[in-house]
Amino acid sequence: MYNQKRIRDYGIEIGRLKPGALNAITDVEGVTVGHVTLSKGDMQTGVTAILPHQGNIFKEKVMAASHIINGFGKTTGTIQINELGTLETPIILTNTLNVGMASDVLIDYMLKQNPEIGRTTGTVNPIVAECNDMYLNDVRAKFVQREHVLDALENTATEFKEGAVGAGTGMLCYSLKGGIGSASRIMELEYGSYTMGVLVLSNFGILSDLNINNKPVGKEVKKALIESYKEEDKGSIIIIVATDLPVSERQLNRILKRSVTGLSRTGSIITNGSGEVVIGFSTATKIPHEKTNGTLSIPTIHEEDIDMAFRAIGEAVEEAILNSLFTAEEIVGRDGHRRPALKDLLHRYHISLD
Repeated sequence: MYNQKRIRDYGIEIGRLKPGALNAITDVEGVTVGHVTLSKGDMQTGVTAILPHQGNIFKEKVMAASHIINGFGKTTGTIQINELGTLETPIILTNTLNVGMASDVLIDYMLKQNPEIGRTTGTVNPIVAECNDMYLNDVRAKFVQREHVLDALENTATEFKEGAVGAGTGMLCYSLKGGIGSASRIMELEYGSYTMGVLVLSNFGILSDLNINNKPVGKEVKKALIESYKEEDKGSIIIIVATDLPVSERQLNRILKRSVTGLSRTGSIITNGSGEVVIGFSTATKIPHEKTNGTLSIPTIHEEDIDMAFRAIGEAVEEAILNSLFTAEEIVGRDGHRRPALKDLLHRYHISLD
C-alpha cells in the first residue's frame, strides 16, 4: 500500500496462512480507514478512523466484542459492546487526552446521519481508543481538533498509509518509532473463504525484547546503538480486528483473546504500564436497529472450525506490529526528543533479518 516497504519486502513471511490482496484490515469487504496526521515540531499526533462498512452503521450494526489484555487505558464504549455484542459507530483512534473530544465529534457525526437518535430511539455508543504519545508529542496541547476527527471519518479508503501517520504519528514501539500497522489472513474452510484483518496502533515494548520471526533483533540493535535507551514500557497497543467470518459475539471474543499470541511473538511481556485493548467486529451479519416482526437468523461457524481463526488473528497481529515498525520514519518531536526508525538502524549497523 502506497509503495511503503513492509516486512514481507524484507523477505520475512510471518506464519502459515496467506495474506489478502492488500495484506490489510481493508481486505475485509466494506472496511475503510482514514488518517489525519499532525507532524510539526512539538506537534506529533493525529487521528485514525475505521469504518466497519459503508452503510448506516447505527441502523445496520455489526457483531462485535472486546477483550482487555491489560487495562491501562482510556477506551470508551467497550462496556456496551460486551453487553449487547454489537458495534454501531465507526472506531476512532487518537492520543490519550483527546479521547473526550473525539468521542463528542463521533457522537455529532452519528447524530447528523440519524435524526431519530435521542428522539424516537435511544442514544448512541461511540467507540474511541487511545495510546499515549507524550514522549514525541506535547500531549497537553491537545492538537487534535474537531475538524481533524471529521476529516478522518469522511475521507476513508481501502488503501492507507502505515507507520508514523494518523493516530500513530507520535507513537513508539519497542523504544523505536512505531504507529499504525496492518495485516490480514485468508481462512479457507470447507464452506467458503473468509478474511481476518487487523490494524494496530503500536506504542509498547522494550527494545531488547523485540523478536522478528524468532530472531532477537532487538538485542542486536541495542548492542549496536551508540546512544543509550531507557528500557521502560509505558505505552500501549490498540488492536482492531475485522472479519467476514460468521461468528457470534461469544466466538468473536474467543478469537480476540488469541491476539495475545501474535503480540507475544514479537517480544511483548505485557508490562504493568502498557494498556493492551482489542476491539473486533464481524461484517457477516448486520443487526437491524429497529425491532423486526420475527426472529433474527445469525449464522455461526462450528466450534471445531475456530482454530483457523485463532491462527489467523495471531499471525495478522504479529505481522501488523512488524509493519508498524518497518513503515515508520524517524521523528524528532517535543523538546527535541527523537526516535529512529528500525529500518534505518538495521541498515546503519548492517543487521540481518535472516
